[in-house]
Amino acid sequence: MNLNTNYSKLQDSYLFVEIARRVADYKAANPGANVIRLGIGDVTRPLGGAVVEALKNAAAEMGTVEGFRGYSPDSAGYPFLKNAIAGYYKSKLGVDLPPDTFQVNDGAKSDLGNFLDILGHNRVLVPDPVYPAYVDTNIMSGNELIYMAGNEANGFLPMPDYTLDADLIYLCSPNNPTGAVYSKAQLTDWVNYALAKKAVILFDAAYGAFITEPGLPASIFEIPGAENCAVEFGTLSKMANFAGTRCGWTAISDRLIINGESIAKLWFRRQSAKFNGVAYVIQKAAEAALSPAGLADCQTSLDYYSANAKIITGALGRLGATYYGGANSPYIWLKCPDGLSSWDYFDYLLKEKNIVGTPGAGFGVNGEGWFRITSFGSRENTEEAARRLIG
Repeated sequence: MNLNTNYSKLQDSYLFVEIARRVADYKAANPGANVIRLGIGDVTRPLGGAVVEALKNAAAEMGTVEGFRGYSPDSAGYPFLKNAIAGYYKSKLGVDLPPDTFQVNDGAKSDLGNFLDILGHNRVLVPDPVYPAYVDTNIMSGNELIYMAGNEANGFLPMPDYTLDADLIYLCSPNNPTGAVYSKAQLTDWVNYALAKKAVILFDAAYGAFITEPGLPASIFEIPGAENCAVEFGTLSKMANFAGTRCGWTAISDRLIINGESIAKLWFRRQSAKFNGVAYVIQKAAEAALSPAGLADCQTSLDYYSANAKIITGALGRLGATYYGGANSPYIWLKCPDGLSSWDYFDYLLKEKNIVGTPGAGFGVNGEGWFRITSFGSRENTEEAARRLIG
């Protein structure tokens, strides 16, 4: 038997393991310490009332002969949910896409990795700092990675370099980990680059619902021409607190044609072979999340996390710290003070302030000297962390 030797090229996923080890060691030595965790990008707010009611009703349906459902009609999702997603795009984002543009999944991370199944060997542009899953899945597939530097000079928003030829481009806006958000003009430049290079943009829109500033696009499909060169990955994980409930979508226009092949059809064929679809009860919950009542529940949570971000950035502002994000994003990207490395700053915050964040070095070379703090904690913990930062 042969193995995929590309897996041996992966670095150990040490970042959160090392964070957990250091925190455990500190708490063992200081058992009374009240450590506040603002490092992992997991949600803390409960599911909204509309979603909970939909889950109950769908479960009750499944307990009857008349309402029971086995396999879904196809792996792309029930029509009721695809219609709800299309309605959300039209009413909230001003993007009019046919419902069959959307194929339902169990969260953006799965499809961002699995999408490489339908592609051959490619030259892949990824930002640095970067969400590690982009890198790992391309290493698994044997692709050639090209890193584009995000730094203070470009506001952690790398732009196209026409001297580089690329086949695949990963963009995340609002960005994880930096919180930086591309403007419409900047995304237009990326779409024009992709069209010129005959490349495809994989656009991670996981945090688009956090955008409140007018003129900042939450979807790549707000940009003319994107339907010819982009695939978008959406999720309810952060927007509707579905991190543990698992539902999202991949949006592919039927106008995206590569070497005479419809990418949407190829993706559907892949999913039909390897994926049986998201559970009916979860799809009903997702439909409820995108209803008027569900979206009101979502907004309540989004406002809560955004208020947390303002509390943190307010404290950082009083300290005169340099940071990105916080507005239009649940992530705050903080420059480590006094030239500290990101791991040294991690240790300082843990031992002196009892706060846990994420060292930027874990997100790539350009993350060194920076630090990620999230706004997904409770209000009580966020306010206490702000007091400790200032004190």
